[in-house]
Amino acid sequence: MTLLIEIDRYLRATGMPSTKFGRLAVGDPRLVGDLRRGRMPRDKMVAQVEAFMAGIGA
Repeated sequence: MTLLIEIDRYLRATGMPSTKFGRLAVGDPRLVGDLRRGRMPRDKMVAQVEAFMAGIGA
């Protein structure tokens, strides 16, 4: 499963705005929008996002 699909599922499950998610997960409120426009995250960012989603839980 791609990172963006996982993020979208998390956002739907929690009702969290995408800008808040990006800010809390990696300090970048534009993260989700940029990913939707084709931004390719590096391994470190993927790990940060996955750790955030695992730590908070949906």
